[in-house]
Parts: sequence; structure tokens; C-alpha cells
Amino acid sequence: MTDAERVPWDEQLALDAASFREQLAYLLERSPFYREKLAGFGSAVGVGEIAQLPLTEKPEVKATCTPARPFGAHLCVEPSDLVRIYSTSGTTGTPSYIPLTESDLDNWVTGSARSYGASGLARGQRVVTTYNAGPFVAGAALDAFARLGVCHIPVGMGHSERVLLAIEQLEPDAVVLTPSYAAYLVELGDLRGSSVTRVLVAGEPGGGEPAFRAALEDGWGARVTEAMGIGDIGPSLWGECEEQSGMHLGARGFVHAELIDPETGEAREWRDGATGELVLTHLRHQAAPLLRFRTRDHVEVWTSPCPCGRTAPRVRCLGRTDDMLIVRGVNVFPSAVREVVSGFAPAVSGRILVRPLRAGVKQEPPLPVSVELSPDAAPDDGLAALIGARLRDVLVVQVDVELVPWGSLQRSEYKSRLVAR
Repeated sequence: MTDAERVPWDEQLALDAASFREQLAYLLERSPFYREKLAGFGSAVGVGEIAQLPLTEKPEVKATCTPARPFGAHLCVEPSDLVRIYSTSGTTGTPSYIPLTESDLDNWVTGSARSYGASGLARGQRVVTTYNAGPFVAGAALDAFARLGVCHIPVGMGHSERVLLAIEQLEPDAVVLTPSYAAYLVELGDLRGSSVTRVLVAGEPGGGEPAFRAALEDGWGARVTEAMGIGDIGPSLWGECEEQSGMHLGARGFVHAELIDPETGEAREWRDGATGELVLTHLRHQAAPLLRFRTRDHVEVWTSPCPCGRTAPRVRCLGRTDDMLIVRGVNVFPSAVREVVSGFAPAVSGRILVRPLRAGVKQEPPLPVSVELSPDAAPDDGLAALIGARLRDVLVVQVDVELVPWGSLQRSEYKSRLVAR
């Protein structure tokens, strides 16, 4: 653990307040996008009054991009100052580009190293990673392993046999992969007797779900911890320590975190057990800093002391607001459905697929849910009824449970789809 991670949180907030004043003045001076967006606010707003400033939505930044101006109206440095340019997948159109200066990149790697280091990784250990970083910000997260001093064994996705062979022959202490891929590899090989003692998952919700985590830990015979980032802000901003009680803010000093009501945008108090959408603000970013950026991650938060000694607040991702469905006024996260269903193991595999009957967020009950059986289980109306009753009791939603045979639902070497849109 670094000294920076032990700084009392009230002292950190005082440091962040000074950084925020400088960052806000920098935006007003350098960013045409924010000069227009913040017209009338001025630079006197402090971090304590940050909720007075408007939220930033990704589409509005994207809307300023043109072929001649790929970074839009929000590049705050000269192009010659950039040392790396990442991009998003562009699944909804052309990719979004994420430019970084040398300082930005160093801050990203520092925060990511803290986040992954929280799990117990130490110099000299061997770590197999499965991310094909390519143009994506995960590449900066991979740089963090060099910062930690571990022996990094990059294998990548799409090579499951090679991953299993590397685990067998190179005897790593840890593996880094998505929760979906971790579950898939358990089906492909006997991993309980391997050298792996830590499974570090990131890239999607799931690693913090108690039942799903328990299944992974049983399958791997190892401890599971998770990390989380958001491409536009940083690759691995949060990382879970061995207490497994939420992910600490590893990017402390670089990012300010808020909690809002996802429907109204109103600020919510940051306290133990509070939930809401995570909103993030850069504090020491140069190329394209973001102010009050909506992550669309719905989280639960904690501020109480952690026995590990890290003083940063902690979060656990409950799901993506983009995936959320509303069934007669009840918010339903597919990841929450999976968590309830996983409690019926070993009769079920833990894989689910929510199948909305209509387009859009609002749905009428019952909500169709396919639940995959375990390899030796046969369809059982009684089991389907029990799962439906449990989902109704826990999530307050009426569902129509369809039990499907083992192997019917998607396996993934990256992220699993939980909703069939």
C-alpha cells in the first residue's frame, strides 16, 4: 500500500478542493466546449458546490466531433502534446477518441496500479492477463502491472487453450480477466489445483455479486477481487482489497466522485449503503478533462473505515443504468436477477438472459427470464416456480422463468450479454 492511500480522507478532500479550482479555471481557459456549457457560472464554484454545475453526457461531447475535428470542441492542449490516443469500440457509430498527455497517462497508470495493487499483487509475482487491449483504454491498465513490478504474462482473449496452458506451465499467482471469462474457463478446465490464488475481474459487473463470486471462488479455488473503470475517465479507477468489502478509489487525487439520483440528477449523500449513479470529475487532467461526467454505473457506496488501512471510499457496481428495465415502476437490473438466480446453484449454472417483450426501458409483467440449468439437471416446473417466487420476493417484480438446457446461453471470452434487446 502506498502512503497516498493512507492519507486521512478529510485531508484528501482539502487537496482535491485546491485541484478542482485549478481544473475548473483550466477548463474555462482551454475548452471551447466547457466555456459554452459553463457560461454564467464562472470559476468561483468550489468542489463543495460542484452539484450546482451541469452534468456532462457523453453524447453531447460526441456531438461536437467532426471528421476534421475528431476530438470535438474539447481538446485543451496542442496536438503535439499528446502521447497516446485511445478509442472506444464505436458500437453506436464512429469511435470516440480519448487523447492523453504524458502527465495524463502517468496519472492513469498510477491510479490503476493502486487499484490492482489493493488486491495483494506484489513485486515478483506472476500475473496472466487476458485483455486484448488494442485501441482501448485497457492498455493503460496493463501498463500498471509494470509499475507494480510483477512478472506480466499477456495472453489475450480468443485463446482459451493458451490461457489454460499458461496457467499450467508458467504457474502464475494471479489472473486478470472479465467475470464472464472467469466463469467460462471454469467450464473448460480443472482450475482448483492450479497455482492461481487471486482472480482479478473487471470490465463488467458481477465480481462483487456474493453468489456469483462464491461460484467463481469455488471453481478456481482462489480469492476473487474486482476492479472498475470508465474509459472516458480512466481504466482502473477502483480496486478491491482482500477484505472484499467494495472497491477503493485508487484514482484518489486524480478524480472526484459523486452520487446522483439517476432519474432526476439530484445529488445524493455519500454514506454507507447509499445507492445511485456514479458521476466523476477529473482533477488533474490536461488533454480533455471531463466535469461531472455521467458514468451510467449504478453503485452502492461505503465511507466507513476499512480494516486494510486504505482511507478512500468504496463502491460496488450494482449494474449499468443503460441495462436497467422498469417493470411497473420497479427498477430491475439484469445483474441483480443473475445474483438471485445464482443462489439456486447447483441446480442452475448461474447464467441468465432477460428477454423483454417490447422495445424501450418500460416493460409489463411478467418479465421473461431464461435460466440455464446445470449439466445434469432436467427441466422442473417446481424449480422454475421457486426461482420466480424468489425473484418476486427479492426484486419485487413478477417474472416468467423459462428453464433452458445447459449450454443454451452465451459463453464469452469477454463480456456476457444479460439482456436480449
